Amino acid sequence: MWYEKYLIFEWTEIGIALGIIILFHVFRKLFTTYIFKLILRMSRKVPTEMLTNVLLSFEKPIRVFFTFIGFYAAFLYLPFPEAFNEPAKSIIMSFVIINIAWGLYNLSASTSTVFVKIGDRLNLEVDDILLPFISKLIRFAIVAMALSIIADLWGYNVNGFVAGLGLGGLAFALAAQDSISNFFGGVVIITEKPFSIGDWIATPSVEGTVEDITFRSTKIRTFAQALVTVPNSKLANEAITNWTRMGKRQISFNLGVTYSTPREKVERCVQRIDDMLRNHDEIDQELIMVRFNAFNNSSLDIFLYFFTKTTKWTEFLRVRENVNLRIMSILQEEGVSVAFPSRSIYMETPSKKETK
Repeated sequence: MWYEKYLIFEWTEIGIALGIIILFHVFRKLFTTYIFKLILRMSRKVPTEMLTNVLLSFEKPIRVFFTFIGFYAAFLYLPFPEAFNEPAKSIIMSFVIINIAWGLYNLSASTSTVFVKIGDRLNLEVDDILLPFISKLIRFAIVAMALSIIADLWGYNVNGFVAGLGLGGLAFALAAQDSISNFFGGVVIITEKPFSIGDWIATPSVEGTVEDITFRSTKIRTFAQALVTVPNSKLANEAITNWTRMGKRQISFNLGVTYSTPREKVERCVQRIDDMLRNHDEIDQELIMVRFNAFNNSSLDIFLYFFTKTTKWTEFLRVRENVNLRIMSILQEEGVSVAFPSRSIYMETPSKKETK
């Protein structure tokens, strides 16, 4: 066979080829142990962290590339026939493309300094959602481009492949309408930013804390600790109340006192409650309303409307309790009783004639 003629090498040639491989392997260790660390130390003195981040992303691809260069140099040294030259060039070019794609793939990680800087520069409020989303799209594009270039390098018709995707796109879209609508629903949620991970939200279908947002659905943990998975297409078309983004929390109720309370004491209670709220450190002072509001069926109603500074549920309940206890103290000091639903019945005494 023709290849038997060319693949008979002398032991000295094989030894030299192995020496070349070992030499490049040793040089790889020297580079990564000393030279690369020195370059990395110098790059950290530069004001920008971009160079350091690029070096760290391409560290492993460079290590593997040195070993591959050693094998390629050994291959060039051995007397292979010219028929092997073209496949060897294709292999080395494919490996270069793979290493570049590998480094760019590492660089486009959501935890990369590049994306952190982008988030800080654009002042993004939903980095936990948007940056991983962009990172996955960029990584997918890098892998797709690398595969396309390698396929074209080996003589495959990439244009025909892309055209085939275009012809099959309609059938795929019809078969995956729900998945596509969920994907675009996720895009709407990420771009409009109605909530972020960790927010307490309420919709007509579910209420709880957002735990995760994916391309297809959003996971919400209810207060009963049940995990509800809502399709993004449905969530994007619902009214969403984000309780976490409240600036303050409302308290509004009617305080009913008995009808036997004198007018002076009603006025005194209204004034003292209003003063108490306006001097309370945990009550927002922008809008406070305390008014004698209505003559109810069984009480004289004092209307209270104000806001707490805190929006946290536990803190809100503590402040509300404190306000209620202070109101009780004011009523006790003024000798005013809280009314409860009651009804007075008047019985008419019959005359003597009606009795007979």
